[in-house]
This record gives sequence, C-alpha cells and structure tokens, in this order.
Amino acid sequence: MKRLMTGLAALLVAGTAAAEDPVLMSAAWGAQACSAWNADPVLTGELASSGWIENDKGRGFKVMQVYRSDCSETPTVELRVSLQDGKARCVYGGEVETAKPDSGADYVMHAETRRWQEMGAAEYGPMKAMMFGRLKFSGPYGEAMGNMGPFTNFLLLVGKVPARTDACP
Repeated sequence: MKRLMTGLAALLVAGTAAAEDPVLMSAAWGAQACSAWNADPVLTGELASSGWIENDKGRGFKVMQVYRSDCSETPTVELRVSLQDGKARCVYGGEVETAKPDSGADYVMHAETRRWQEMGAAEYGPMKAMMFGRLKFSGPYGEAMGNMGPFTNFLLLVGKVPARTDACP
C-alpha cells in the first residue's frame, strides 16, 4: 500500500509539473525559447560568425515567427534576434508584435504539432522536414540553406523547452 501511495504521489507531482509547462508556441513558451536560444553556443556563435544576423534590414534585429499549423493559420509566437557583444542573442520572445515580417530578412515557420515534436526530438533535421513538406517557411531561402547547422539547433529548441501540447496557444 505504501508503494502504491508513493507511486500515485509521484504521478501527481509529474502531472502537476507538466500542467505548469507553457503551451507549445505560446507567448510564455516563446520567452523560455528565447532563454534557451541564448544558452546555445551554436545559435549565438555560428549565426553571428556566418553573417546571418547582419541581414536585419537596418532594424538591429531579425524576426522569427512560428506556429503550430494544426492550431492556427497565423504565427502565435515571435522571437527577435540581435547582434550583441559579437553574438546572435535572442532579445525578445513572446507574443507576435511584428505585423509584417520582411521576407528578405525574417522567417515565418509552421508545422503540425507532431512534426514540431519530431524535429525537437532530433528524429530528422530541417532539410528532410522541408523536403517532405513537414516544415514550411517563408524568408530568405538561400540564407537558410547556408545555415543548416544552426537551423537544426533552432528546431531542437522545441524539444529542450518543456511544453504542453494538450491545448493550442
């Protein structure tokens, strides 16, 4: 009986923790994804050294908007990345604020929830995801192709940032 009660208590704690996680691709998730971005040396370092961050149309930041296509037809979260101290740092993660991203510098990406989860679990990378239509994006295509390594790390953020998928943002 004691073992049963201990097991039930552990399940309750696990269930409570999961319920406190933000909904995937919500504003709260975006804030945590921004922090995770800044903790990733590939994203912060390689996107600065490759010149990716410099294509910001003179605004001082790039915009990345993402969403779960089985939940919405428009972006639900925005990340802004800026060059700071020689690093590509996420300076904002939250609600979408940029009404019209610049397709020559910014990115809008969407996939079904299960596809985001697969990419976040490293089941496949961005090249396969795009080739098979699992991930759709608009933005500077050539720039994206030249940064597949860091782009892979961006997709892995979905698996690193705890999130619930039982609801839509």
